[in-house]
Amino acid sequence: MVGALCVGAGWSWGAILIAFFVASTLLSRAGAERKERRVGGIVAKGGERDATQVLANGGVYAAAALASMLAPGWPGWTAVGAAALAAATADTWATEVGTLVGGVPRAITSLRPVPPGTSGGVTVAGTLASLAGAGFVAALAWWAGWPGDAVRGAAIGGFAGATADSLLGATMQARRWCDRCAAATERAVHACGTPTRAAGGLVWLDNDRVNLAATVVGAGVGALLAVG
Repeated sequence: MVGALCVGAGWSWGAILIAFFVASTLLSRAGAERKERRVGGIVAKGGERDATQVLANGGVYAAAALASMLAPGWPGWTAVGAAALAAATADTWATEVGTLVGGVPRAITSLRPVPPGTSGGVTVAGTLASLAGAGFVAALAWWAGWPGDAVRGAAIGGFAGATADSLLGATMQARRWCDRCAAATERAVHACGTPTRAAGGLVWLDNDRVNLAATVVGAGVGALLAVG
């Protein structure tokens, strides 16, 4: 559905989406075993992308593509879409590269060390990868001949959205606890097979919803640049 909407809006919409998913998939597969060892006990989902993750990362972009067909008179839809997808890209690259390269993550709010895989944890490598991810989509928008506000929206909105993702992850995202292992996790059932209990945050705000919120923030930045 996401792909069909984007291809329907034009070749550039479809090409940028494909480039995002190809790059993200390759990064997810790079060092997959190492990343699983580091964060497997914490993160709720692995490298396989399910429908919810696709919608969380590409849904706002697809909505912008649909809007560009239904209301073609406003040229800002490319800025909205590019910024939304750049936010998803920046967050994905930060997670994959930060986990692979290593280093001790620190909570974005307090800079205290946190276990690898903890939502809201940031590293230098991950931050640089986040900037690179936003720049990647900005470069794609430029290559596709999209307006300058779309290029700027991707660069600025992408990083802003990824930062919002980290802030939400550190402050409001649901946190769980495994009593058997005495370990924090995002899983409803821990790697040891023990059901976990809520330990903070908003119960309904899981990682997918945080990712969706990040793309909305990115899209908002793109819209502001388009009308500014």
